[in-house]
Amino acid sequence: MRYMTKHAGKWVLVVSVTLSCCAMASAQDLDAGKLEFQSSCSTCHGIDGKGNGPLSEELRVAPADLTILAKKNNGVFPVNAVYETIYGIKRIVAHGPPDMPIWGYRYYARNTSPGSKKPDHYVELSSDSDAIARTRLLAVVDYLNRIQQK
Repeated sequence: MRYMTKHAGKWVLVVSVTLSCCAMASAQDLDAGKLEFQSSCSTCHGIDGKGNGPLSEELRVAPADLTILAKKNNGVFPVNAVYETIYGIKRIVAHGPPDMPIWGYRYYARNTSPGSKKPDHYVELSSDSDAIARTRLLAVVDYLNRIQQK
């Protein structure tokens, strides 16, 4: 029983990843970045990324139009700035405090540096959770890059 309890999270992760892979294999046109964006960002930024999501009118500061990031940066998509914003390094007040962005730890790779402190509610399933978080984050960055206005 103790073994099952200790490793239950890992099995949930394995089953989830397996089911996700099967679903991806059967849906060739699946766009992981778009799905991540729609599930985590579109509430404020809108389904099209233009800042017109259903909660946008409730916010004190209007959400950014994420389709003009390259245009505002001399035609170059600011990969690092976007990554840091989603990850929480670059602080955006509406996204929440850096240790708990609005997305929780969906895009959080655990800090393994000496002396780093994990939040009390962070559940470490395995080192694979780092790869999953980074993959989700990079998928959103890639999607945002692809929806830039020309």
